[in-house]
Amino acid sequence: MESLISKGNAIKPLNKKRKRGDTEKPTTKPPPSSDLTAASISRTTSLPKSLRPTSPPPGQVSKHAHIKDLKLRAHLNRQASSAARAKALLRDAELLLTNDAGTIQVENEMERTWRLGQKEITEDVSQEAARGRQEWKLDGGPYRSRYTRNGRHLAIVGKTGHVATFDWQTGTIQAELQLQETCRDITFLQDQSFFAVAQKKYAFIYDRDGVEIHRLKAHLEPTRLEFLPYHWLLVSVGNTGYLKYQDTSTGNLVVEHRTKLGACHTMTQNRHNAVIHLGHQNGVVTLWTPNLAHPAVRLLAHLGPVVGLSVDPSTGGRYMASSGADGTVKVWDCRNWKGAVREWTTRGGGAEPEWSAKGALAVATGGSVNVYTKPSIQTSFIPKVPPPLYLTHPIPHRPLTSVRFCPFQDILTIGHHAGLSSILVPGSGEPNFDSAEADPFENKKARREREVKGLLDKIQPDMITLDPDFVGSLAPPPKLTTAINDKRDIPFARLPRLERLRIEGKAEETEIDADANEVEDANEEEGLESTNDKKSAGEREKKRMRGRGKSLKRHLRKHRKNVIDPTTVCVSVCQVLIY
Repeated sequence: MESLISKGNAIKPLNKKRKRGDTEKPTTKPPPSSDLTAASISRTTSLPKSLRPTSPPPGQVSKHAHIKDLKLRAHLNRQASSAARAKALLRDAELLLTNDAGTIQVENEMERTWRLGQKEITEDVSQEAARGRQEWKLDGGPYRSRYTRNGRHLAIVGKTGHVATFDWQTGTIQAELQLQETCRDITFLQDQSFFAVAQKKYAFIYDRDGVEIHRLKAHLEPTRLEFLPYHWLLVSVGNTGYLKYQDTSTGNLVVEHRTKLGACHTMTQNRHNAVIHLGHQNGVVTLWTPNLAHPAVRLLAHLGPVVGLSVDPSTGGRYMASSGADGTVKVWDCRNWKGAVREWTTRGGGAEPEWSAKGALAVATGGSVNVYTKPSIQTSFIPKVPPPLYLTHPIPHRPLTSVRFCPFQDILTIGHHAGLSSILVPGSGEPNFDSAEADPFENKKARREREVKGLLDKIQPDMITLDPDFVGSLAPPPKLTTAINDKRDIPFARLPRLERLRIEGKAEETEIDADANEVEDANEEEGLESTNDKKSAGEREKKRMRGRGKSLKRHLRKHRKNVIDPTTVCVSVCQVLIY
């Protein structure tokens, strides 16, 4: 290395012209950045990661000192430090990006935001934002709509079979179909290249040009469709009462669950943990995962059929809104399910709720759409009165069948019998987007790269749980006990039944004495001496179960009931005193 440095110092650019005049040397030393050798080497070299300057990790980071493997311990320490740094950066970002930016502000207490109509809002906003206020008058309703993850493309489906996908910002139609049969729902897959339609008998997949690609015969009479983007799973539920997961990357049917609750017409997903929420005709809301054949959560939410469900994406799936045919809207806390956080009654029967990216709740009921904002809808309030209203918009075309917020835009799209209506809801959309996740301005190359990266990072269906932080965490230490003669540790699950009852304090003295007598009698029948002091714990454990068949158990149990001792007398007296 010294020779390399000496050679670097020897090679210096020569001045073509010698400066004349003052030949005095400058008194100040040149800065370190003017070192020609360092400048020439730094162009083609870089420091290793271990020598690069990094910010110190935040305090109170777990060191994992209980792990003996040094390599695993260092890996876990790096993960904990990076997670702590990410949380600190997130807190700094929250100081700069305020949550209430973009909402309508009143000048005094006498003014109300819900008095503003769409005409006043479109006049005050910019021309680009005012383009979001649109009316589509279509035949073949009622209509349902669905946006892509980046909010650029819109897919609509009518009940009579009219299907269309288009770029709503430029007005470019990609595909338009007249299927001439009943269609119940539509959803995009990984991007605008493919979309799935729930038709009368089966679910079908089409490409961006409207060409039929697949007919999913396993999905019979589907009523609702959802797509899990990080797992590449198409989820459907229908009149048969089966919840089915289809892997769109391999084409395999991953699993199907029988709900045992009849036909289902309400379904949504929690974007935070990919759990499917179903609303049934008996007022029950169930939460499903692919790795459980039974509901992970079963909740009696309404007295009548559940007609609408939605999960708040702004709080990490913490709150869920449900609406019933009885006209009630309830907000639930998904962490404990101990009653509704907020409950109120709406006009016009069943409502369609939908959460925005910023936590605004839109409820379409009767002939109007009402929008509520935080924190009133997430604050516990006992009286069954509606929360403070943020915006309202009347729509005369009934019924209102779908409500969708456009990602990264302050636009709410309502599907009804006469087509679709888009209104402006200031402050409802997320203004900052991650181009690696969903980029509204991506080109063809970026879309291909994102699709390939999504396939490589695809998450397995078995990893879907109610608590997504469970994946990647350390397993809890096993519960050990020294119950057998305090000589060795045995897991609690592997202990005999009598020892487990003894640890929990549920074993009776008569049962313990009878068990000891049974072991002694069994040993005497086999010609073994009952010398417990000389026998080891292992031998007693082996011979504990000898001679204890079902018939002998039944005989001893009946025989034990007829034995009267002071303990049984006390128990009977206590029972008489209690009753």
